[in-house]
Amino acid sequence: MSSTNISAAIFDYGGVLTTSGRKAIADWTAAEGIRPETYSAALKEWLSRSAPDGTPIHRLETGEIGAEEFNAALAPRLRTTDGGPVAPEGLLGRLFAHMRDDDAMLSLVRELRDRGVRTALLSNSWGHSYPWDVLDGLFEVTVISGDVGLRKPDPRIYRLTLERLGLTPAEAVFVDDAPPNVEAAEQLGLRAVLHTDADRTRAALDALLPQETR
Repeated sequence: MSSTNISAAIFDYGGVLTTSGRKAIADWTAAEGIRPETYSAALKEWLSRSAPDGTPIHRLETGEIGAEEFNAALAPRLRTTDGGPVAPEGLLGRLFAHMRDDDAMLSLVRELRDRGVRTALLSNSWGHSYPWDVLDGLFEVTVISGDVGLRKPDPRIYRLTLERLGLTPAEAVFVDDAPPNVEAAEQLGLRAVLHTDADRTRAALDALLPQETR
């Protein structure tokens, strides 16, 4: 049964409109011979639900530090399979080089726009450039964490996105691959979809969107 009051879909970028971050990380660590557990330990300490405020990832996502400063903090935490260091220069760029567009999800966004659904992008930035040549024309509103000094799951960044759309939470659905971000959206009254793959997200949105937009 559709929720006919929903008129907009808000999408995360990395891991939703791209291949999964987990796969990119696996490909990157394999390509550079990095021990995956050294990256996972840093990620858990800096990004888990129990992470304190102000970790390097938090500061990167809110634009308080840039990519190279973050790289300088992350590189010493990493080790190669032979125990050696990992070069900090261009570290995030090398990671994101293994992330690919998800053509099925980009097509889904285009289809929604063609059907009259309003679309927005809400993304926590990791200091890298977005492929605006690919994303151009897909979104009515874009909210990038590093530009606004807020990051998901802070409720203020969802409210800001809704304000720019001129909508209430009940009028939008949010799609993200991170459970904490989905839960925060739901707590604000948005309908939310935890993204795992394009087919499941398409089915979930079909169940939520009003009939006349299909």
